[in-house]
Amino acid sequence: MREIEARVLAAVDESRAETVRLLAETVRVPSVTGTDAESDLQHRFARLLEEAGMDVDVWALDLDALRNTPGFPGTEAPRTEGYGVVGTTAGEGEPALILQGHVDVVPTGDLAKWEGSDPFAARITGTTLHGRGACDMKAGLVANLAVARAFRAAGVRPVRPLAVHCVISEEDGGLGAFATLARGHRGEAAVVTEPTSGKIITAAAGALTFRIEVPGRAAHGATRTEGVSAIEVFYPIFQALRRLEERRNRDPDPLFDIALPYPIEIGTVRAGDWASTVPDLLAAEGRLGVRLDEDPADARAALEEAVAEADHPWLKENPPKITWPGGQFASGRLVPGHPLRDEMAAAVADVTGTRPRETAAPYGSDLRLYAADGIPTLHYGPGDVRFAHAPREQVDLDELHQVTRALALLAVRRCCPA
Repeated sequence: MREIEARVLAAVDESRAETVRLLAETVRVPSVTGTDAESDLQHRFARLLEEAGMDVDVWALDLDALRNTPGFPGTEAPRTEGYGVVGTTAGEGEPALILQGHVDVVPTGDLAKWEGSDPFAARITGTTLHGRGACDMKAGLVANLAVARAFRAAGVRPVRPLAVHCVISEEDGGLGAFATLARGHRGEAAVVTEPTSGKIITAAAGALTFRIEVPGRAAHGATRTEGVSAIEVFYPIFQALRRLEERRNRDPDPLFDIALPYPIEIGTVRAGDWASTVPDLLAAEGRLGVRLDEDPADARAALEEAVAEADHPWLKENPPKITWPGGQFASGRLVPGHPLRDEMAAAVADVTGTRPRETAAPYGSDLRLYAADGIPTLHYGPGDVRFAHAPREQVDLDELHQVTRALALLAVRRCCPA
């Protein structure tokens, strides 16, 4: 290990307690997608990046212009504002490495399901920090900042710049990453520090939000046979979607280490407006997994065809209406053979003593936006995605420290080559 690498790792070790404190503070900010707290956290990270010695670009997003830009990824949460934040160290040329993370989190759900009932308390038990956003992905966000701080503390003068991108709106489509790339912030390679459970994720499936409106015919509940229940005629559609899911998951890409890499799930169902009336409309919203390298248009067509083939005579004469609102995540992957994969794996192995496995993720992420813009990108970050979006969300603080060390080592090697 070179002397400069040892210095940076020592700086990471010395700041371990401060990193945990910052993570707790960050989790306590209820930065749900589209809220004022999301903007507040962006400004807080802008100040922290400035304190780490970085040149910081902070800008208000032009939401109308972005919505009219080709490739706009869609949004789901209502939004009146948004901010971009990018910190860049000194150095020649474009950044040799981007570390990227999103500040927004999903809503908390039923507060009664959370132990202690406060999802933003940042409760610590042993070496585990609990709270909404702990692993998805404020631990990764804080790890990125800790790398920048370690560079400054160790007196590193990068030959090539290191960049830290803090983005909004990842949870509902990727508006923040889209805006950051549209502003011209680029780099030679990127690591998105989403939770990966010690693995390196070099590909991510996509996810498309859909809405199915199923018509019925209203009648008094006492004479229900005079009507057609939209709930009943939705059931054949649900069965058709399950059959489609089974077909789309045959022979998945060997990178996946799970049985269902392209799930289809109905997340919300709303029907009827009166308890004693046969419901004349059902609206179901869900997500459709996009296969690796699949054109999202082909995925949409597959779902629309499956719904059209649902076996019910009422539906033949009264076809459901399908729309595609909200987030539209294509799939994405690291360029095959790109050295970033082996560089990340070597840094992890040098820190942990074990070479990490390579795998693919079954969910959409900002990876696909960076990759589509020509920036080789992978995921490596602290946490287990199985805890994300759940009332048991948590992150292991020892893992946070080890991941930060590996990211720091990668950053030194890319930005300060021998």
